[in-house]
Amino acid sequence: TEEKFNTMTASWGGMGSLWGTDVVFTFVRPSRYTYEFTEREDRFSLCFFGEEYRKQLQFCGVKSGRDVDKVAETGFTPLFDQSVPYFAEAKTVLICRKMYIQDMDPAGFLDPGIAKHYEKDALHRLYVADIEKVLVAK
Repeated sequence: TEEKFNTMTASWGGMGSLWGTDVVFTFVRPSRYTYEFTEREDRFSLCFFGEEYRKQLQFCGVKSGRDVDKVAETGFTPLFDQSVPYFAEAKTVLICRKMYIQDMDPAGFLDPGIAKHYEKDALHRLYVADIEKVLVAK
């Protein structure tokens, strides 16, 4: 919401077509501050930035919004689409509505190499979301 939001840099996810609609899928660990926001809200944004923002995105990937004000530290400009936060500096923004969630289950790991990603932290929660709107910078 405009009163309280968080951002994180994520690299696990994708997009495609599912259940007759265009969707994204993304993964968030319960230990991440963003998790409580994605659990609470029905909608979220995915923001895609140009290379010139790599340093700020790295910061958002290693610092927690519990401990620092990421907007103040990065200089990003928050905007809102029906209370869904996104950033003016993004080249492309997807406004998404959650459709499905599921916790990852190690019983489904067919490749034994997957387990190494979970030696120190909890399994991710999968979110599948409908792409409601695409915003493209001019």
